[in-house]
Amino acid sequence: MYTLPEIAARFGGEVRADNGVTVRQVASLASAGVEHIAFLTDARYLPALADTRAGAVLVPPKFADATVLPRIVTANPYAYYAKVAALLNPEAVAPKGIADSARVDSSAVIAATASIGANAVIAEGAIVGENVVVGSNCVVGPNVRIGAGTILNANVTIYRECSIGERCIVHAGAVIGADGFGHAPDNGTWVKIPQIGRVVIGNDVEVGANTTIDRGALDDTVIEDGVKLDNLIQIGHNCRIGEHTVIAGCVGIAGSAIIGKHCRIGGAAMILGHLEIADEVTISPGSMITRSVVKSGTYTALMPFQPHREWLTTAAHIRHLDALVTRIGNLENELKQLKGNQT
Repeated sequence: MYTLPEIAARFGGEVRADNGVTVRQVASLASAGVEHIAFLTDARYLPALADTRAGAVLVPPKFADATVLPRIVTANPYAYYAKVAALLNPEAVAPKGIADSARVDSSAVIAATASIGANAVIAEGAIVGENVVVGSNCVVGPNVRIGAGTILNANVTIYRECSIGERCIVHAGAVIGADGFGHAPDNGTWVKIPQIGRVVIGNDVEVGANTTIDRGALDDTVIEDGVKLDNLIQIGHNCRIGEHTVIAGCVGIAGSAIIGKHCRIGGAAMILGHLEIADEVTISPGSMITRSVVKSGTYTALMPFQPHREWLTTAAHIRHLDALVTRIGNLENELKQLKGNQT
């Protein structure tokens, strides 16, 4: 449990109306009790602030006087809440050492402070850094590098030669470094193209559960520092994701796409291969991006849903748009001629 001055000493902010309250957990304004700290970021939730039973709240300066509750005033209550939540809910510390059932090749280098879980496999030439956690049933392939403080949750697979930086989190079921989808046509069949690049992941990256990142065909697939990937994302071979970009679940990024820095990609968006997305671009959920985006901003490519029969009619109209544009152009020309004749 922490007092507000203790929290502010760690994370900053201005304490107001402190009555000695101690908080043991975070909660929403609606569900909080006297031992909870909640947060407010939006005027829509001022009624909830008025009704909350929280022991303390986090508020931005513009709402500093919106409550008499003990509070910490901070420019970014949401990020502050995340830090307080981490403080009050520390990660469980994995036991150091190698589980008896793990299989570690004699040529692998494992830091003494690392934790290797049950049934994990560490292949030849792998290097596992200080305070790394390799969860149960993980497979770390030949010559893989894992930086200090990185956590692999259960059932993660990292293929040969791939590199993961420091303080990364890889969630269960993720696959890093599988072959990219490369096949050459040959007389009615397909010849597999060897994928000889790697996946190189920077520092402070998070990879969601069951997300897959394909290795490069020739050059590497690169995930830069601070990127956050949600669950069930597919990143194709030779992609580059710029630093501090965030990508929501079920996004598909085809091979050789380059995504800029500080981008935000909404869930289920699709980005075609060999495109470039500029820095600080936001792509709305469900959008299909079919050409490069060269300027920052928000981009949307959606068709509103309709009852199925209405959609069939809409689709039929869409198929005839070229003909409709031609007819309208012809009608405009005829109107101009009529107006000319009248004068």
